[in-house]
Amino acid sequence: MTINIDPVAFSIPLPFIGWWPIHWYGISWLLAIFSILWYAKRIVSKKTPFNENDIDDFLFYGVLGAIIGGRLGYMFFYGTDQIFNDPISIFRVWEGGLSFHGGFIGVLVSFFIFSKKLNIDFFDLADHIALAFPIGLGMVRIGNFLGGELLGRPTDLPWGIIFWSDPLQISRHPSQLYQAFFEGLVLFVILNFLATKPKPKIFISGMFLTLYGSFRIFTETFRMPDSHIGFDFFDIITRGQLLSTPMVIIGLILIFLSYRNKNETIS
Repeated sequence: MTINIDPVAFSIPLPFIGWWPIHWYGISWLLAIFSILWYAKRIVSKKTPFNENDIDDFLFYGVLGAIIGGRLGYMFFYGTDQIFNDPISIFRVWEGGLSFHGGFIGVLVSFFIFSKKLNIDFFDLADHIALAFPIGLGMVRIGNFLGGELLGRPTDLPWGIIFWSDPLQISRHPSQLYQAFFEGLVLFVILNFLATKPKPKIFISGMFLTLYGSFRIFTETFRMPDSHIGFDFFDIITRGQLLSTPMVIIGLILIFLSYRNKNETIS
């Protein structure tokens, strides 16, 4: 199957600039942000130590943390040579290059700042937002697919896709859709199912880290490693798998700590 999707969804006229292209990837980010916001507000309850207006305020902190962390993470995890050769490029976000792991660290920092501002426990906020986060992850992966980014590995399977952006024009795994399915839909369903019964504080955060990291390690086996990096170890371990492994370990530790403390806060 061959797909030929223009990564530019449409263009808008801007004074003194001309037609400004709006990419599918940017649209997916906007949909992700507002979907997370909508669901996080929808599941606010009387037992939640913050209200819907607080969630609105969090949007600013969360998006800022994701963009700054995502850019810094990409440059330090995937583009260290570029930092030395062209340090100013770190500010040219519009050229592309955001790392999930860096963005996730940025969001965690914003969680910490926001929780201190509201004088609430960090994990009260983290456990709550973790239930909504997979919606945004899935949408951004679909944006990667529509933009012809993060190509999969070659395959002879009948659902293999030849992307317009592939210089080799060979059939590849639609790894972006695999990741949208596991990191988005499956992760969302599991976490929200677990949250239907009272759980110890920190448990949902731990499950998010464990499941996301595991899904990312699995789906990376269908995705091409970054061309300028290649494999990190033994010609099989990618940078994404390497960065996801600590998430699994930390997640398991948090799950253990949650049941040791047995402080039920989610119902």
